[in-house]
Amino acid sequence: MTDIGTEPPIVVNVGSATDKGLRRALNEDSFLASGTLFLVADGMGGHDAGEVASATVIEVYTRLASQPSISLEEMQLAFTDAAERVRLLPEGRGAGAGTTLSGVAVAQVDEAAYWLMINLGDSRTYRLAEGQFEQISVDHSLVQERVERGELTSEQATRDAQRNVVTRAIGAGSDSQPDYWYIPASAGDRLLVCSDGLTGELTDDHIQQILRDEVAPQAAATRLVHESLLHGGRDNVTAVVVDAVSVAGHEVGSETLPHLPLPRESRRDDLNDTVPRSETHGATS
Repeated sequence: MTDIGTEPPIVVNVGSATDKGLRRALNEDSFLASGTLFLVADGMGGHDAGEVASATVIEVYTRLASQPSISLEEMQLAFTDAAERVRLLPEGRGAGAGTTLSGVAVAQVDEAAYWLMINLGDSRTYRLAEGQFEQISVDHSLVQERVERGELTSEQATRDAQRNVVTRAIGAGSDSQPDYWYIPASAGDRLLVCSDGLTGELTDDHIQQILRDEVAPQAAATRLVHESLLHGGRDNVTAVVVDAVSVAGHEVGSETLPHLPLPRESRRDDLNDTVPRSETHGATS
């Protein structure tokens, strides 16, 4: 990685919104939308435990957000620290809880600007760029594994009784690692980071239309959350919208470094609490 000094390689405008939803007593989502780091963590555990786990993770990453760019090594070290802190949460204050994590950091490789994506669980990161809308994270969920093995269609997965079971998480008895990708950044990119409280209520087409309709990122984030409430609000919901206003070294490093995942199908059905696979009985992977 190259040190770019004090100027970030991607200048952004950001909007964020969150709500506990219409059926939850508290909001277990936590998020970071500051500086050069944009993350959403969806806590699992209930009774304040999930809230503590997600907030603990976001607190660890916050220290990176003021940097002009963030390296893969720094993200990996922060993850190790966050996972250990969640593991050590005391009884009555988050012990045994877990959380998902998804989002992007501003990064630089060979003087070119990149989005450095991190993902663990079934919170999601999307990109709207050059007229194309795609999910750039890959769900770590039981139904997604079954879809990839050909046991379920994407449509069946949206109705499956185990659609809320994640196969990777921070905490909750999991020691799994996140996925990372470098994605070349371009001026005009619009990214959405969200918890599954949004994707459980709105189809990808609906999400895309809102992102296209609303010019300001704050207006887009606010409307996304509002629309999810209008469509049921069955879970906590968080949306962070990030617009790339300008990008340094745009012409350099035009290829994605690791493999870029394909878009995923939309999800329509009711959303239950997200739970780790370790809490299910007889679940297959």
